[in-house]
Amino acid sequence: MEGTHTMPETITPAPAPAVPPTPPVPLQALLAREDLALRQIAGPADPGTVIHGAHTSEMTDPSPYLLGGELLLTAGVHIPEAAEAEGYFAGYVSRIVAGGGAALGFGVAPVHDTVPPALVAACEQQGLPLLEVPPHTTFSAVARAVWQLMAQARLAELRRVTEAQQSLAAAAARPDPIPSVLRRLSQHLSGRAVLYGPDGTEVAGAGRETPPEVRAALAGLAGVVRPASHPAKAPAHPASATDTHGGVHLAVYALGAGEGFVLGVAGPRREAGDHTIASVAAVLLALLTGEHHSGAGAARSSALVRLLLGAPPEEVAPLLGAGRRLVVHARPEAQDPDPVAASALGAALGSPLVDLAGETVRVLVPADRVPQPQPGWTLGVSAPAEPREWPAADTQAARALARARATRVPLLRHAARPALADLVPAADAETHARTLLAPLAAQPALAETLRAWLSLHGSWDRTAVALGVHRNTVRQRVARCAALLETDLDDPDVRMELWFALRRG
Repeated sequence: MEGTHTMPETITPAPAPAVPPTPPVPLQALLAREDLALRQIAGPADPGTVIHGAHTSEMTDPSPYLLGGELLLTAGVHIPEAAEAEGYFAGYVSRIVAGGGAALGFGVAPVHDTVPPALVAACEQQGLPLLEVPPHTTFSAVARAVWQLMAQARLAELRRVTEAQQSLAAAAARPDPIPSVLRRLSQHLSGRAVLYGPDGTEVAGAGRETPPEVRAALAGLAGVVRPASHPAKAPAHPASATDTHGGVHLAVYALGAGEGFVLGVAGPRREAGDHTIASVAAVLLALLTGEHHSGAGAARSSALVRLLLGAPPEEVAPLLGAGRRLVVHARPEAQDPDPVAASALGAALGSPLVDLAGETVRVLVPADRVPQPQPGWTLGVSAPAEPREWPAADTQAARALARARATRVPLLRHAARPALADLVPAADAETHARTLLAPLAAQPALAETLRAWLSLHGSWDRTAVALGVHRNTVRQRVARCAALLETDLDDPDVRMELWFALRRG
């Protein structure tokens, strides 16, 4: 490694967007200005040479007044008459190089008619770009052009950072938020982005592959910002750190307040706005990987233990928060959900109570929160339910999700309104339902298919989508139901009676 640099700033959301520093100006861009008519007459013509400003000085030793990266402008007033014989220019150029000057501009008027050949030779020997400033070009015009180019570069960089922020925020709202954020970040930085877990392993990564030695260097740098297992006994760690390995720029960012997740990025360059873009990604990833509610983890753990030890749901529910709950079933539109996507969905719905069950994510949401459609997901929502009613609400949400997928709507809520069936005593309704559906009792798949088929108005295709089976399977099952029940399923009165029984059975 060529040197590690830690930055003590804290990666936390700010009330206003972060502003990247003003980027430097390529020297070639200044030479391309036709109105200035500048000409490089010595030194390397490197496209990577940049300048951070323009400074005019007629001092023999201007180095104490240079910050580094300047284009130094001089008319040669300081040059003595016997300069070439005394070797003046070699010392003058060496002092500029030692002071960090990026280039030297020499005005050929009003003191000198041409650039002294010894100055040209000294700049060529010491690798300092030398520009000839023609008589009609003032130093003020050169300085103004530098600042104009810097303003243009700053505007372009601000636009790039703003677009990156919007892109990263959109990625965080996808069903696979963490891989999406890493992919977008790697694209914006033209490199590789990696999320490390608390144990130092690579949880997810995206972008260009890097050599093994660079991967090892980035993983090692992540340890610089990762909190110790016993923070009370360990010194404070920086929030971010940078390094360079084999020409590849590395940077790492600690996520959250001590959970141990770290974002690492590796790229071929380090532009002015790259740190701002990576910091935005770090904030989003901290939210995606962190705990949603303070203290909620201990309460959920206690609730789980009590359930496993036989406590009834009514006793455990207060540990999860007072009030009724909604059960939400959700499925992503593209790939199968993973634990990270499930956790992100729970955060979007405002609840950490998430269960990933195969292709479906189940979330227990406080009843006072109104679930909204989520990009990339299809949701089914139950009616508000007390703890003892949660199993029934789970069934409601599952059926609502099936109908939502079949009808291609992003969210569907269970219709929990009074109906004619409520006029019949519950015991009588259940007895009638058991009697009517008795032929299907031994084959639950038939009853569920019939329920879905009736709820979707006899649509074979929608029922197939809702149940995840082939439409011919639906036809066969419905035909089997009709045969076992010895009834005509095309009769609306029969359908109404069966629907009543299926809702009560």
